[in-house]
Amino acid sequence: MIAGQARADIISQLKKDVLFQRFSKSPSNLFSEITIQPLTDNFHFNRFPLGAVHEFICHTQESGAASTGFIAAIFHSFMKNNGRVLWVSTKQNIFPTAFASFGLSPENILFIYPQKEKDVIHIVEDALHCKGIAAVVSTVQDLNFKQSRRLQLATESSGVTSFVLRSAPKNINATASVARWNIQPATSRNTGLLPGVGFPCWKVDLLKTKNGKPGSWVFAWQSGRFIHLIEQAPAIYLHQK
Repeated sequence: MIAGQARADIISQLKKDVLFQRFSKSPSNLFSEITIQPLTDNFHFNRFPLGAVHEFICHTQESGAASTGFIAAIFHSFMKNNGRVLWVSTKQNIFPTAFASFGLSPENILFIYPQKEKDVIHIVEDALHCKGIAAVVSTVQDLNFKQSRRLQLATESSGVTSFVLRSAPKNINATASVARWNIQPATSRNTGLLPGVGFPCWKVDLLKTKNGKPGSWVFAWQSGRFIHLIEQAPAIYLHQK
């Protein structure tokens, strides 16, 4: 017979092993492990969840643009190994050439523009079953639990990562997403490397994450990597009314 405490320890370890396997299925030839310190420390096993659904809450156009830039910076790791990204939205408001500022090749991003928003989720779910894709980005207004659960199951079976931007959502309901974010633009700082222009900066709020902890940071994108801003952070937040 196994003692009570020993049995509890075994069950706890089994749960960790199962969770680790679920969030580490992404095809190894399509991505490099994403390390964004200290943000990564807030996730389970101190690893950025790949092969999972990430939900971005975008109440304003500014937040949507900031989220797009932040995701593009994350994709810098995917593109190192020639990963392909599918971008699905009813709105044609992306300027592909701008991705080059994040070290991305626009030709590695396939854009699909369905006429109706209800078709976006169907396309995304089908795409998430394709193991040859590194990630799928989509823009929708509403995402219910059933839809998010189907997307999460698809990511777990293929290892493809899903990034869902919820543009001006009517309500913030519960979903099956592994992480929920809110990204806001932050005032850039002039380092002298770019005359008159600073590097892109974001105020990053990790609102929730499964088996992890929420947190807030300010990051800049400089020389192809995330730079955590500490001393300057209180002064560069944009005030939201």
